[in-house]
Amino acid sequence: MNLTSHRMLALVAAAALAGCTSAQDVLEPSALLGDASNPLPQAMFSTDSDEQVAAARLDARVRFTPVIGATEQASAPLARRVAERAALRGITLTEPEDGSATHVLRGYFSAISERDGTTVIYVWDVMDATGARVHRIQGQAISPVSQPQGWDGVDARTMEAIADQTVEQLAAWLLVRQG
Repeated sequence: MNLTSHRMLALVAAAALAGCTSAQDVLEPSALLGDASNPLPQAMFSTDSDEQVAAARLDARVRFTPVIGATEQASAPLARRVAERAALRGITLTEPEDGSATHVLRGYFSAISERDGTTVIYVWDVMDATGARVHRIQGQAISPVSQPQGWDGVDARTMEAIADQTVEQLAAWLLVRQG
């Protein structure tokens, strides 16, 4: 199986994970509002357009649901970084019990061990307050470590880079919708 086939298989697996609800594989949403960890240098990530979205005052109130498919160890740095980046971009995150969210993000993750590292494939469904999907954010990142058990090869920096990409793409989309 070539690299492209592995990635396609991972995308199918990520979509299949949408129906999974194992408590072991999810992140508590309240962790998104915790303290930020050491930030990555700006050069560690880039967006598709290689432009960073400036901080803006957005009317959106966003709630992240538990991440499906990633281990708790991999999800913790993701959650901390999402909270940090969202604050920098002017995106308000809400607590799970707060009913004022205008958008809800559901994340589906998969990790595939390869010779050159571990590839993390992610999909975020962005839903409006009624539960209708209105946008999708997706991508992949490669952790330089390869382990037989996928998630064992994913380091915190990789998950932080995914958080950066996620928030940048969300902020850009929200700005276009608001504009």
